[in-house]
Amino acid sequence: MQSKPATIKAIAQILGISASTVSRALHDHASIGLTTKAKVKKLAEELNYEPNQTAIFLQKGKTHTIGVILPELAEDFFSTAVSAIEDTAYKKNYTVLIAQSHDDEAKEKLLVEKMKSHRVEGLLVSVGKNTSSYQHFEDLKKYNIPVVYFDRIPGIPNIHYVACNMETGTIEAVNYLLRKGHRVIGMINGPQAMVATGERREGYISAMTKNRLKYDPSLIVSCDLTEHDTQRALEQLLNNKRRPTAIVTFNDYVALFALKHAKKLNVKINEELELVSYANLPLINYMDNIPVASVEQFPYLQGQKATDILMDLLHHKSTAASEPGAFYKVIIESQLVENKR
Repeated sequence: MQSKPATIKAIAQILGISASTVSRALHDHASIGLTTKAKVKKLAEELNYEPNQTAIFLQKGKTHTIGVILPELAEDFFSTAVSAIEDTAYKKNYTVLIAQSHDDEAKEKLLVEKMKSHRVEGLLVSVGKNTSSYQHFEDLKKYNIPVVYFDRIPGIPNIHYVACNMETGTIEAVNYLLRKGHRVIGMINGPQAMVATGERREGYISAMTKNRLKYDPSLIVSCDLTEHDTQRALEQLLNNKRRPTAIVTFNDYVALFALKHAKKLNVKINEELELVSYANLPLINYMDNIPVASVEQFPYLQGQKATDILMDLLHHKSTAASEPGAFYKVIIESQLVENKR
C-alpha cells in the first residue's frame, strides 16, 4: 500500500524544527540558512513531500489554472487551437482545464459555474453556435475572472478577443471564383446568431457589388451546420431559378456534407459545381472530392494569441484590464489557399 505524502508538520517533527521554518526553507526564504534548507529539502524529497495546492491557493489567491470552453474538441480547428493554448500556458507554469459545450447553451452556462468552482484564474472561450445570451460570461467580472474569446466571438461590446477576418477572407474567396469564370455564386452560411455568419454575408455582398454583379439574397442560405441541414441548404440552392455553378460553404465540414450530398444528386463535382470553404483543415486532404480552395483561419495562432492576452490580463491587471475602454481586439488576416490535386 502506498503511504500518504509527508506533510510540513511531519518533516518539522523529524528534524526538530518548527513547521514555519520548514515552510520557509522549502520556499528558499532568505531568513533560513543554507544548511537548514538543504536538510529540509533532502528529507522532503526522501518522504515524497508534495505541496498542498489548496493551501497555496488560500495563501496566495492563485491556482495557476486557466479554463477553456469550446464547442467540439473533435474538430481539427479546436484541437489545434487547444495545442497552442496548452503550449503557451505551460511555458507560464499554468495548468489548463478543457471543457466542451457541444454547442449547448445550457451546458455552456453550467461549465462556466464549474470553472468558477475550480478557481480558474481566467477563461478562454469559443462560444457555441446556439448561444443567444452571454450573461454567464459577463457575470465573471464580479469575480475578477477575465475572459478572452477566440474564433467564435459574441456580438457584444467591451470584450477581449482574437478572431480571423472573415469578411476579407470571403471577398478573396468570391473573387477567386469570379476569376475562374463563375457568375452565379451561392453561399451556405451559418446560424444567424453567429458573428462570423454576418461577416461572411457582408464579404459576399461586397465582392459581388464591387464586381458590378447584382446581389441576389436568395443565393445565400443559412444552415445549422449539421449534415441534415446542409443537405437542405444545398438542395435549396440547386433548385434556385439561378442555379449556382459555385458555392462558398461556412466551413470544411459543411463542404464535406455538401459534396457528399451533391454526388448522391448526380451533380458533377468541379464540373457542374465547385466549392470554396473555410478553415483549410487537414481532413480535406483525405476527401475524394475537395473544395477548390479554402480560407485559412490559423487556429494555432489564434489560440496562442488568446492565451498571451489572458496571461497579460492576469499579470498586468493594473493596466490593460482596468483602464476604461482598454480591450484587446486582435484580428488575424485570413488567407485563401488553393487546393490542387
